Amino acid sequence: MTGSRTTTPAGSPDPGLDPLVGRTDGLQPWRRVFHAACGIALAAALVVLDPSWAAATGALGILAAGLLLFDLLRLRIPRLNRLFFRLLRPFASPREARGVASSTWFILGAFLAVALFPLQVVVPALLVLALADPAASYVGRRWGRRPFGTGTFEGSLVFLAVAAVVLAPFTGVAVAVGVAVAVTAAERIPWSLDDNLVIPLLTGALLWSLVPFWG
Repeated sequence: MTGSRTTTPAGSPDPGLDPLVGRTDGLQPWRRVFHAACGIALAAALVVLDPSWAAATGALGILAAGLLLFDLLRLRIPRLNRLFFRLLRPFASPREARGVASSTWFILGAFLAVALFPLQVVVPALLVLALADPAASYVGRRWGRRPFGTGTFEGSLVFLAVAAVVLAPFTGVAVAVGVAVAVTAAERIPWSLDDNLVIPLLTGALLWSLVPFWG
């Protein structure tokens, strides 16, 4: 969630995991950079390679299935979960100690977006996820003071601004601002699903419904 604060799980069944998870708490700047880089790279690959629908959904589907299988295994095998947090400390989050990794949700969200929407919608939707979400999360944690929904007002304001700037070259200013406002508002709702899944699907659905109004 934008600007929300995570805490280290306490009382883990695996005592050896707790110190490793504790080292991942905080602002996590490299996690934000990695998130943005992956989203930009994926969007760029879709544009440059222009794969067929079958190739894109097949590759992303296989990758999503592999990541999900790994998550299920590490959550059942303490040694594997400890290895995950030991090797990926700069990129891991405390909440991943007991749940599916954000990277898995990210690829699953991209897979569903590619499967459901045309490329002209998928690319800006992925860029909103890649840039608006980590920027808002960092600002919300670093400077957020006023609670707003599940995060902070400051984080939500940054999400709105970045999303609008990202979308404007694709859709025109009016549609970009409208979609950015709607996605920011929805992102404040305490969904049970991960933002990395919700944001690209919601953004994609809104953009697709407004294609005739693009500038």
